[in-house]
Amino acid sequence: MGPSMRREGSDASRSPAGPSLWRRGAEWLGFRAGLLLLGVMLLGGTLIGAGARPFMSASRFRWFLRGWASAIFRGYLRGLAAMGLLRADLADLDRIRDEASLILAPNHPGLLDAVLVISRLPRTVCIMKASLWDNLFLGAGARMAGYIRNDSPRSMVRLSVQALAEGGQLLVFPEGTRSTQAPIGPLKPAFAAIARRAGVPVQTIIIETDSRYLAKGWPLWRKPPLPLRFKVRLGPRVQPDGTVDELVSRVADCFRAELGGAARAAPACTPPSTSSVTPGVEPAAAPPAHGGARLRSDDLSLSMTSARLPVDDR
Repeated sequence: MGPSMRREGSDASRSPAGPSLWRRGAEWLGFRAGLLLLGVMLLGGTLIGAGARPFMSASRFRWFLRGWASAIFRGYLRGLAAMGLLRADLADLDRIRDEASLILAPNHPGLLDAVLVISRLPRTVCIMKASLWDNLFLGAGARMAGYIRNDSPRSMVRLSVQALAEGGQLLVFPEGTRSTQAPIGPLKPAFAAIARRAGVPVQTIIIETDSRYLAKGWPLWRKPPLPLRFKVRLGPRVQPDGTVDELVSRVADCFRAELGGAARAAPACTPPSTSSVTPGVEPAAAPPAHGGARLRSDDLSLSMTSARLPVDDR
């Protein structure tokens, strides 16, 4: 998949061990440089963003910070691509860049998923693990941007509905954690409860990759095979009709159909004229999907709890 890094005619190419050693050394340095780049951009971006606060109202400042976060992540991904560490096709997300009041519901193969989505969608409001609130790299920026903690279900739902009413795009991973099975793990009902309470559609987003980097159990500092490859595309858009359980079931069927899970799921995503599911894009060829101050990989997941969520099926 993709061109070789080997350069024919070089001294290294005449030694069987040469290209491998040079490549591994370059990838090792590039990989760690990429992590350092992310840390520097997050800290520097937070400081620059904070400097703009005195010149804006609270509401305008939140919108500014969300756009600034998008720009930071976009710059980070471009940096990875320039170092030969990443190949990502994210262009399909641009189709909804300016749409207001959407729930963004991607599958969740790894911890880069949020970075990929936010990099193209500057209206994004994230629901985040409460443990990140005091994280040196992410906490201050998340608070200033008006991101939402997940430790109080009632407050989470209320603030999510408010963000959607203001025109934001709410990023929620319906699995509530990184995928634990292929093509997708069980979905939590929280995203569906928010969609029904706010009366907004659920835009499924399909993330496909051939890498297990930062999947469940993958340490942050463990180097994967490089370059990382991602394709992110729009899936069907599901209207908030029926009960919470019915909405969860329809979204799950769409994911399974789009990710090539069960053939029986396909009819749920092939809507008749009265269906509450509308198509996003035609399926495209892509790689197979898998399914404090210290920055820990387990802390980076943007997720929702739902065990105690008040569900209203009116």
